[in-house]
Amino acid sequence: MTKEERRSRNRVLALSILGVLALFLVFQNLEFSQSESKTLPAGKKPAGRNLFDFNMPDSNISRAIYLNLKSAIAVDNKTREVIYCYNADEIRPVASISKLLTAMVVLDNYRPDTVITIDKQVARRSSRSLFRVGDKVRAKDLLHAALLQSDNRAARALARSVAGSIENFARMMNKKAKSIGLKDTKMVEPTGLDEHNRSTAADCARLVNTARLMYPEIARITSLKKYVFKPVNRKRTKRLVNTNKMVFSKYKVEAGKTGYIIKSDYCLTTVLKNGSGKEITVVVLGAPGPQTRFREARRLANYAFKKAG
Repeated sequence: MTKEERRSRNRVLALSILGVLALFLVFQNLEFSQSESKTLPAGKKPAGRNLFDFNMPDSNISRAIYLNLKSAIAVDNKTREVIYCYNADEIRPVASISKLLTAMVVLDNYRPDTVITIDKQVARRSSRSLFRVGDKVRAKDLLHAALLQSDNRAARALARSVAGSIENFARMMNKKAKSIGLKDTKMVEPTGLDEHNRSTAADCARLVNTARLMYPEIARITSLKKYVFKPVNRKRTKRLVNTNKMVFSKYKVEAGKTGYIIKSDYCLTTVLKNGSGKEITVVVLGAPGPQTRFREARRLANYAFKKAG
């Protein structure tokens, strides 16, 4: 074989190796982009940046239907048209809707099988909880408890595991809120128990949609009706039931979160799909009772789907 033939063969070989490597990288990237955020190691953020926004009307659009609440919005997810709007830019306490931001920050730093201990610091000011001091629980089960049944000890335990302190975690929440375009949202802790966790109906609509689009695990968990798990160091299983009663309605819940403290009254932000495949985002804030919240959400959803055609 001549020198020129050897050079030609080596060039062909090198190009073949580069081609195989390029194909490998393409398939690796495709596999990563299709995976859910629950598979991400600590410090890795979900692929893609799919923010949800819409143009707010100049004034309230509330004459066609009266709702017994303080603030609300309904958005056609396909056209991004605001179908209903009432005090949607009014900044209010949003209680456990805060946990959507909590979950996003947790998933940015997620190791689902990490075992976290419920200690006395986590348990303070949260007597109504599934968890006792001393329980050892996997991060994935705490995330389900925080999102499905709005467990405050679960949210606090996850936050401390990620950031070391509630204060550090709150800073991470506010940084995340800013990065996804929430201009009127401010958080001081991960549970929503503090009335200074504040947002607007419009921002809550942006939040629930951006959460489900960027973090498929949030969409998956918050659309469940129930979830069963067992703490690592206990024999009895625990059963979670979704606090968003819209999962039992005629609509399919794509994502959502409830909230309640005295200062916020009863709240809900949720994405619904009807039998025709149309998607509507419904946010109701400041309803006077737990069932009123869902009754008014159903009324608003019925109205919004009809208007969306």
